Amino acid sequence: MNVVSLLPVFMIGLLGSVHCVGMCGGIVSAFSFSATSRRTIPIKVVNNATNSSRPSRGNLPTVLAYNAGRIASYATAGAIAGGVLQGARTLTGIAVFQVEAYWFVNLLLVALGLYLTGIWQGLNQLERVGGMLWRYIQPFTRFLLPINSIPKSMALGVLWGWLPCGMVYSMLLTAMLSGTAVSGAAVMVAFGLGTLPTLITMGMLGTRLKSWMQRRAVRVISGLVIVIFGVLGLLRASHGLPGSWMDAVCITPMSVQTTP
Repeated sequence: MNVVSLLPVFMIGLLGSVHCVGMCGGIVSAFSFSATSRRTIPIKVVNNATNSSRPSRGNLPTVLAYNAGRIASYATAGAIAGGVLQGARTLTGIAVFQVEAYWFVNLLLVALGLYLTGIWQGLNQLERVGGMLWRYIQPFTRFLLPINSIPKSMALGVLWGWLPCGMVYSMLLTAMLSGTAVSGAAVMVAFGLGTLPTLITMGMLGTRLKSWMQRRAVRVISGLVIVIFGVLGLLRASHGLPGSWMDAVCITPMSVQTTP
């Protein structure tokens, strides 16, 4: 997977960050409040549990550390996912999937776009599966609160990176189909970087951005753009996967060979 083919992954992260606002918004928006208040700030987390956080340093370093930890977890998961397929291909000597993988990835993009618009919620099933792992991880977050140091903030981000999220899981499947552990990690880093602008801004502005990002119109527009990415990819697949300018807007798994 080359740099150009990672551009649509970044864009999906950027557009899909309207969903991240709901998943991570409680914790990152608390950073902005604590920057101007000396009170303990409650943070709403999964299952309506509450914790408290009060960064003792500047707002931006704390937010950056949290997101660095989160993206590190994404990269680790992507490397594992890509390595699974790489190992299977090495053991069997068979180039698995090929064009079928390309069709699957782009159908998944259409599903992700519909998920963001609220039209279809099938990816919630993936979140329920991930919830089984999160039950074991979540208790460790209480040892990092209050967030009074940069290392604590980064460690919390590392744990939060495993929060059940249908959007993240859909990108992990894309990372798996990229073909190798390195490219799988690259996919998830590109995705994580795409979510970064929104979550950093929310860490600075708090609920002011969250209320705007959670408007239905914003979610629908973002979801429909991702649907368009998927449809363009499917159209490309139906025409023999020709290499073209569409590389910049279509996800292409490493195992798929394109012709110039």
